Amino acid sequence: MAQIVSVHSFRGGTGKSNLVANLAATMANQGQKVGIVDADIQSPGIHVLFGFNEEKIHYSLNDYLWGRCSIKDTAYDVSHTLLTEMKQTGNINGKLYLIPSSIKAGEIARVLREGYDVVKLNDGFQELIRCLNLDYLLIDTHPGLNEETLLSIGISSILVIILRPDSQDFQGTAVTVDVARKLKVPKMLLVVNKVLPAFDFADLQKQVETAYKTPVAGLMPLSEEMMQLGSKGIFCLRHSEHPINQTVKGIVQQIANAA
Repeated sequence: MAQIVSVHSFRGGTGKSNLVANLAATMANQGQKVGIVDADIQSPGIHVLFGFNEEKIHYSLNDYLWGRCSIKDTAYDVSHTLLTEMKQTGNINGKLYLIPSSIKAGEIARVLREGYDVVKLNDGFQELIRCLNLDYLLIDTHPGLNEETLLSIGISSILVIILRPDSQDFQGTAVTVDVARKLKVPKMLLVVNKVLPAFDFADLQKQVETAYKTPVAGLMPLSEEMMQLGSKGIFCLRHSEHPINQTVKGIVQQIANAA
């Protein structure tokens, strides 16, 4: 059975989209069929990591929500991106599909003004799993808590919450964890990102797990290489020996174990 994995943060700027892209690429590279939905419709951006721009997006998630196309029409096979990022030729073991949201100002304004049918969004998720025969559907959510985010959290098999070692993030994450428990999400994992090297990683993990009574799947160090890349590619494919890549593989394994 396919697993729906929502990746969420209470605040923006946590590195959520980068985490989603790297998790999905790692899963596909390991032979899984993976879909990514950019459900951050108000401020989409994950398409950038896969080299997409407005000209390449013929149909977006917005078009499906407004009834202009089927959900399958919005799915782009970006499996070739993995080979390009690794500077390899041939075939990869799995498949990776991207369902982007529109980056047109008018489309974003319409969402902010009118909203959209969240039931139709849920139907689209299920249809994607069926028609693409997915093993995992990763949802890049909008930060904070609103109706569509609550839907994504509520239908998830696994919720991954990403936060920084920051007091505002800690407080917001406590709210998210509480809401997820009320929604009876089967499994929750925490990822702490942008951790300064001076921190005691083991102690920080213990503090976070004790505070939220939720396992920490990984602690990712603040990386100069990641900042230099600037979302212009998939970090774990370009820096296969970097400690962040090993952490991402560990998170993927914990997601697989939780499934």
